[in-house]
Amino acid sequence: MRILLVEDEKKIASFIEKGLIEQHYSVDVAYDGDRGLYLAEINPYDLIILDIMLPGKDGFAICQELRKQNNDVPILMLTARDDVRDKIYGLDSGADDYLTKPFAFGEFLARVRVLLRRQRASKTTTLKVADLELDQLTHTVTRAGKKIELTSTEYALLEYLMIHAEQVVTRTMISEHVWDQDFDSYSNVINVYVNYVRKKIDAGFPQKLIHSVRGRGYMIKE
Repeated sequence: MRILLVEDEKKIASFIEKGLIEQHYSVDVAYDGDRGLYLAEINPYDLIILDIMLPGKDGFAICQELRKQNNDVPILMLTARDDVRDKIYGLDSGADDYLTKPFAFGEFLARVRVLLRRQRASKTTTLKVADLELDQLTHTVTRAGKKIELTSTEYALLEYLMIHAEQVVTRTMISEHVWDQDFDSYSNVINVYVNYVRKKIDAGFPQKLIHSVRGRGYMIKE
C-alpha cells in the first residue's frame, strides 16, 4: 500500500518513513504543504499522514482542499498541538484520526492499520487466492500452510496483486502503488520483482497463480 507523509521536520519524517518501509508500505515524503497537496492530487494514495504546522499550506488547509475535491483518502493528522479545539478543528476539516507528538510508534502503526482497514469495503485483513494467504495485520504470507519470506517490496507487490485478484494490473498501476513517485515505470525493475515473487509463490506447486498478460500486465488468479 502507498502512503503519503507530509512532515517538515526531516528527522521525524525520516524516522516515520523508515518505520513504515520496514512494515512493507511504500512511502512518498513531502516537506511542505504545497508539495504535499500537489502529490495528493496527482497520485492515488491509500493513506495520507499529515502534519499540521507546515511551510506553505498548513495541514488544515490541505485536508479541507482534498475533501472539497471529493478525495476520500484516509487522513491521519500528526501535530505537537494537544489543544482539544485543534483536534476538533482537524476532525471537522475532514481528518479521520489525530495523533499528538510525541507518540509511541506502536500506537502510530496501529492507527495506520485501522485507517487502511476502514478504507476497504471488507473488514477482513486476510487476502486469499487458492491456498495462498496474506495477512495484512501481521504481514505474513503462507501457501498451503508453508510460510513464505518476502522482502518489503515483494510483499507490497504481492499484496497489490492479491487485492486485485482476477484482475489485470498494469505496470503503471503497480508502479503507482508499490514504488514512490520518482520510479520509472518503463524500467525492467517491475519484471524483475514479479519474477522474484513468482519464484517464491509458485515454485514447487503444480498450480501457478501469478500470470503475465501479454501487452497488458499481470494477474493473480486460481
